[in-house]
Amino acid sequence: MELICPAGTPASLRAAVDAGADGVYCGFRNETNARNFPGLNFSADELAKGVAYAHRHGAKVLVAINTFPRAGATELWHKAVIDANEAGADALIVCDIGLLAYAAKSYPKARLHLSVQAAAANADAIRFYVEQFNVKRVVLPRVLSLPEIAAITRATDCEVEVFVFGGLCVMAEGRCSLSSYATGLSPNMNGVCSPASHVDYDDEDGVIVSRLGGFTINKFGQGEAAAYPTLCKGRFKTKLSTGYVFEDPVSLDAATLLPGLRDAGVTALKIEGRQRSRAYIENVVRSFRDALSALGQGRPIPSGSLQPMSEGQSNTVGAYRKTWR
Repeated sequence: MELICPAGTPASLRAAVDAGADGVYCGFRNETNARNFPGLNFSADELAKGVAYAHRHGAKVLVAINTFPRAGATELWHKAVIDANEAGADALIVCDIGLLAYAAKSYPKARLHLSVQAAAANADAIRFYVEQFNVKRVVLPRVLSLPEIAAITRATDCEVEVFVFGGLCVMAEGRCSLSSYATGLSPNMNGVCSPASHVDYDDEDGVIVSRLGGFTINKFGQGEAAAYPTLCKGRFKTKLSTGYVFEDPVSLDAATLLPGLRDAGVTALKIEGRQRSRAYIENVVRSFRDALSALGQGRPIPSGSLQPMSEGQSNTVGAYRKTWR
């Protein structure tokens, strides 16, 4: 299975390649990219240099053009397709149907991957993209179990890529209406469900209160780790209890499930975190490189080493093993 790793900057791209990534995914420094943060991402020239570096070391570069074009302003997204192909990108990661049509028609030899933002989670949907746009790989949403993934790989001729580490989203990817309501910013267009510009932490009589867009998300007592405020990982009060109703503040770590993912027919393993540091990228990539080596050699897969890199210092295997409470 290929190891596909994030790169928010040229330095991160080189770090991922040097640490053993088979492929690196990145985006342009504009709104065509769903991680459009200040100080991150690539110019066209930086991408071309990054592709050259990756290719010299035997790695691929996948360019994420994974937001939905604004009506009447498709030129910027078309230019991203052009620039990515001119830079020698190995694949384009796209979600919008119109942009897929443009890329397939303009660059019929370009390799197209369906972004997780498209939220294609069944064989019929995936076959549509394969038949209409010659999509070669689909990145599956993080809501499917191992048996469900295996059923998809058996029913389609499309390669499957799944997330194995990092942030975990329980919604249809990028479509969280609550986040858009709280901040006025769309996760699909602004790159994160909780923009830092809308996050506040206040000390109220020794209690840390986290807020998003003015809405209280959580409260933490003395010595309790204060997680980043996202709505699905907030604490809610119900008639039955007060706690994490939707999702605990933890990170996905599916290293122990690599045998099952392999047996399910998965082609590529994706690490989340283009906004994270080079140290994060180096540690996570090396850890999963070691895990894949252990898998190939029939050795036990090491686990637990990435807990310090995880949200809340805790991990979950997410929906891969559905044990909803």
